[in-house]
Amino acid sequence: MEEKCPFTEEACPLREEFERLKKEVRRLEELSQTDPLTGMYNVRYFMSALEGEMERTRRTGMATSLVMIDLDHFKRINDTYGHDAGNEALKWAGKTWKKLLRQIDTLCRFGGEEFAVILPGTRLSQAVVAAERLRVGLQNSPVILKDAKVSLTASFGVDAYTGSESLSVRGLITRADRHLLRAKREGRNRVLCDAARVSGGGTEVSSEEKAVLAGTVVSED
Repeated sequence: MEEKCPFTEEACPLREEFERLKKEVRRLEELSQTDPLTGMYNVRYFMSALEGEMERTRRTGMATSLVMIDLDHFKRINDTYGHDAGNEALKWAGKTWKKLLRQIDTLCRFGGEEFAVILPGTRLSQAVVAAERLRVGLQNSPVILKDAKVSLTASFGVDAYTGSESLSVRGLITRADRHLLRAKREGRNRVLCDAARVSGGGTEVSSEEKAVLAGTVVSED
């Protein structure tokens, strides 16, 4: 039985147009929040999401961790295989990492070959383990570029906000990015953080976390 429109015959087309406009608004909103190449969240959304998670930390005391990521030797990929292949490598990295993250985590393309991940309710030691999982996952998932199997690696800088200090969104990004730059300088394809802060606040570190943190240099490029 055909469902009848609950509105008058004249009002039904207006209702349909209203629903169409609502869908269009949602579509445009999604476009404003996502990177057109990779489909990941863009910087605009990332900044807002990180501010929201840091505010949640101030209310609940549950840490918010941030992972800054940069693909290693990306210029070499572009020079060897072309920019289209470089774009495929960016998309492949995002797809690989997304499978290894929780639904509550936020993966963003920060710009160029740089990415960022927000890990809500995650202390620093846990975030380092998560970043190591992303590092290994990418290294073990080569991408096909022009019929060639290419192994990708990335460098990671990790930091966390606990709410016990006065820190802005930009400040947290700067701290994580500092560890990322050090990882690049010290050989790439590794996860670095401020090891002195890992067990701060009396938080117990698990055996898995200790194993990862024992050597922040995890492999040579």
